[in-house]
Amino acid sequence: MNTAPNPQETAPTRRAWIGLAVLSIGLGLIVLDGTIVGVALPAIISDLHLNLTDAQWVNSLYAVLLAALLLSTGNLADRWGRKRLFLVGLVVFVAGSLLAAVAADAGALIGARAVQAVGAACIMPATLSTVNAMFRGRHRAAAFGVWGAVISGAAAVGPLAGGALTQWASWHWIFLVNLPLGALVFVAAIFAVPETRGVKKLPGVDVDGALLSAIGFGALVFAVIEGPDLGWWAPKSDLTIFGLVWSKNAAISAVPVAFAVAAIALVLFAIWERHREKVQRAALLDLGLFSFSTFSWGNLTAAMVAVGEFAIIFVLPLYLINALGLDVMGAGLILAAMALGAFLSGAAARHLAARFGAPGTVLIGLGLEVAGVLAVALVLTATTPAWAIAVPLIVYGLGLGLASAQLTGTVLRDIPVENSGQGSATQSTVRQVGSAFGTAFAGTALSVALAVALPASLRGTGIPDQQATQLAAQTRDSAGTTILQLRAQGVHSPFGEHTASVVDALSAGFADATRWALLIATVFLALGFISSLRLRRAAAVNET
Repeated sequence: MNTAPNPQETAPTRRAWIGLAVLSIGLGLIVLDGTIVGVALPAIISDLHLNLTDAQWVNSLYAVLLAALLLSTGNLADRWGRKRLFLVGLVVFVAGSLLAAVAADAGALIGARAVQAVGAACIMPATLSTVNAMFRGRHRAAAFGVWGAVISGAAAVGPLAGGALTQWASWHWIFLVNLPLGALVFVAAIFAVPETRGVKKLPGVDVDGALLSAIGFGALVFAVIEGPDLGWWAPKSDLTIFGLVWSKNAAISAVPVAFAVAAIALVLFAIWERHREKVQRAALLDLGLFSFSTFSWGNLTAAMVAVGEFAIIFVLPLYLINALGLDVMGAGLILAAMALGAFLSGAAARHLAARFGAPGTVLIGLGLEVAGVLAVALVLTATTPAWAIAVPLIVYGLGLGLASAQLTGTVLRDIPVENSGQGSATQSTVRQVGSAFGTAFAGTALSVALAVALPASLRGTGIPDQQATQLAAQTRDSAGTTILQLRAQGVHSPFGEHTASVVDALSAGFADATRWALLIATVFLALGFISSLRLRRAAAVNET
């Protein structure tokens, strides 16, 4: 064995740690923006008169474009310079935030969210690959722990920040707050973040690969998100894109067509990338990365964690505000329990990793996540005290912080530094696809469960069956906001003296449906736990 001093193990400088802080804040901005909109969405809908489809795209377009662009921007970061792309991404992201804040209609806001996503797609892979290049050995593990804790913590604190800004200022401030923060990060990054690049080994630019990956991932996430509204097979409503209309009277929905486009594009992408490798031309994705078992199993685990996390973030605010009757700030405070747990465990993760190893810490974290979400599902009713929801969410947050903090470093532990841009972009893409799947699966489970639970709950309330059927459908289509309206109207609602019993019945049905959505999230987290067992085994094999 070579026992000579390894220069790669040299302790990082003070500037490197300051650079990590700057990169983490930049990352926090874009992760926060993925979840901050959810709680503020009712206010945005009311102010800009959005319809349901508009509202869905305001909330989900961010994930769609991130998933479509991250592989391309990760490759660009390696070639063009990671710091340079980070700075460009900040400028684009802040510009998109300003456009979103001043948007006066649905089209302007959706377009602004697209600009934000392009900026975020430049920032995210540049941060992780820069951290991978700046730190070595045990210091890299600590840096990855910070990076992972920022992702989990910022995602969890988004609903609280959105609730506070919306209730105490206006929804415009969920975007305006990015302007001063983005400017500070930009200036700090100029001085504190070093420029790094990947080693260019092969000639050429993989434009075709970039287009195929964008089409494939974009179509896949589009299909999953739009399935419940457009219909998984038979059309349920019209789809209008750039003035072209896919009619609800068509023989087939646009969703299975989008799935087919995604499958064809992604298969062609894999074939094309393999071809580029054979002819010795630069490829967008080095498929050889998946020969590292830690990379393969780690990405699968990360996907399951993202599905579970975003399913919870999507469905719980609807339950807290509509069924429990909390205000926006109250719901944000309950959801902040996840952030509390994530920050606490994120700080402690490296100490646990020193004892159990990073893969073992991921396993512990996922076990806590499964236990926490399952506990929430079991105690959740229409009259559950808020604290009884918050306590298991802290447990879930503890697990999220442990898993996220150590998972990032484990996924990239065997990837060469010169490929860190591709590796980090692949992991980020997997996370974004997982987040979109989480929202879609939770939304579908909630919709299906509401169709069963609401009519059953309304029996015995004293209203005619036909009226009960219409009310159940209206409540399901409005994602529960009908309950809020009836609660505000009181005896002056169309149901008069029966209003209180109707509200109680709808709240009970909504709570039952939320439980089923959370159980779906638990299933995906359990799959992540199983995958992390394989990840731990793969890491152990590589160490021997």
